[in-house]
Amino acid sequence: MTDIDIGIKKDDRLKIAEGLKSLLADSYTLYLQTHNFHWNVTGIHFRELHLMFEEHYTELAVAVDDIAERIRTLDVAAPGTYKEFARLSSIKEVEGVPSSADMVDLLTKGHEQVVKTSRQVLKLAQAADDESTAALVSDRMRIHEKTAWMLRATRK
Repeated sequence: MTDIDIGIKKDDRLKIAEGLKSLLADSYTLYLQTHNFHWNVTGIHFRELHLMFEEHYTELAVAVDDIAERIRTLDVAAPGTYKEFARLSSIKEVEGVPSSADMVDLLTKGHEQVVKTSRQVLKLAQAADDESTAALVSDRMRIHEKTAWMLRATRK
């Protein structure tokens, strides 16, 4: 860690970065799960879900980069291995290939979990007057809330 002065105390930067690491791990795990489901979805709604999952994992690919770069901006090393992500993520890997309906349900729960993780990080950022992290996390929450809603709507 170098000596930086961006108006956020070192202890606060470290706490925020730890929260962002969890958000990064959740987001990456969700990215991987979504990409897996994109490749393996079958059934009557194949085309719709295949294309939707592609939109979702493409958006998540940008998101994980943004989150990792924010961690680096706070002068903390970003996690980048499956082992670290597995340890940090609150989204668990799925074994095998679930049905398309189960894929939708699992992804809905995953997006909802990312919202919950984001809320925790947002509180840390707000307490430290870290508007940059707060804005990033708030944007992530909005996207994941909307995505969860869209996924739930396919199950009606």
